[in-house]
Amino acid sequence: MGKIIAIVNQKGGVGKTTTSINLSASLGWLGKKVLLVDLDPQGNATTGVGIDKGDIKSSVYEVLVMKSKIEDAIIKTKSKNLKLLPAYLNLAGVDMELIELEKKYRLEGNKFNRVLRLKEELLLVKDKFDYIFIDCPPSLGILTTNALAAADSVLIPVQCEYFALEGIMQLINTIMLAQKKVNPNLDIEGVLLTMLTTNTNLGLEVVESIKGFFKERVYDTIIPRLIRLAEAPSHGKPILEYEPRSRGTLAYMNLAKEVIEKNGTKEESSGERA
Repeated sequence: MGKIIAIVNQKGGVGKTTTSINLSASLGWLGKKVLLVDLDPQGNATTGVGIDKGDIKSSVYEVLVMKSKIEDAIIKTKSKNLKLLPAYLNLAGVDMELIELEKKYRLEGNKFNRVLRLKEELLLVKDKFDYIFIDCPPSLGILTTNALAAADSVLIPVQCEYFALEGIMQLINTIMLAQKKVNPNLDIEGVLLTMLTTNTNLGLEVVESIKGFFKERVYDTIIPRLIRLAEAPSHGKPILEYEPRSRGTLAYMNLAKEVIEKNGTKEESSGERA
């Protein structure tokens, strides 16, 4: 049975999608079967692993509104052991459609919970993967709520900047509310420090303040601010394929090993799993 991890921060530009793509690809290279769920209507994780949106026949949107089976919507990527549940712009209107579906089912006397749609679908494929990562949109709406209801844990990327902790309490409150209302077993997987500029005292001060706040929840790996990391998604490749020898590749491989170690399994460095 795989582990479902939502990568979430309601603040944009913190390295959330970059982490979703590169952590997923790194774990795949280390021999883990990984599913990346693109839950952002912008679909950046989809294009970031090299999928042309014009080629998508079925996406997470069709799955959520019950127009497609999840097995039919999951597609292979060029990266080893990595599959994708893609997204594109039609996902932006899914909240209204889920409300209408809920009304329809209730009138017919049937159960339907729009907050649990993603969970219901992922449970159908959970045992086929070691890890399922959900790339959440930069908001705390119905899509993120679905992710929190479906996930075993959350991974929170936090940018190494002055206002890093601003908004984090809102996110923690949302997680606590999800624990109370829809997912009592939801845990914090870890806090990932991203976009560190090492030649500034400010960045290092932020690192210390976040470690002081989250303590052992903070990963040892810190993701540096690198042009190559920013460029890779526009080429449809994870950093380990775009620039194998870069510091970004090393950082995300180290993070993948931390995730594996934390979850009590050894990496398979050959990456040769069926």
